[in-house]
Amino acid sequence: MRSDEATRKLQTRLKRIEGQVGGLRRMLEEDADCVDLMLQLSAVQGALGKVGQLLLDGHMRTCVAEAVESGSPAQRRKKLDELMVVLSRYGGPR
Repeated sequence: MRSDEATRKLQTRLKRIEGQVGGLRRMLEEDADCVDLMLQLSAVQGALGKVGQLLLDGHMRTCVAEAVESGSPAQRRKKLDELMVVLSRYGGPR
């Protein structure tokens, strides 16, 4: 479970990303230069990647760590299997 502080930080990042996406939409409506659009899109993708990293870090430090430290063998296996699925999807080809 995420702390209130972690949730607040993630929400702040996501609100910032919403603003960036809105800016992208406005740039497109205003026929902005393609390079400027691509640079802004890259910034949004980077920001989303950071949110993903923070979520993964938190998950590993709480849910996975708890299962490894005090869970049954079945719980440990389940959490590690979940982690492998997430890593394969998160780090795999797009």
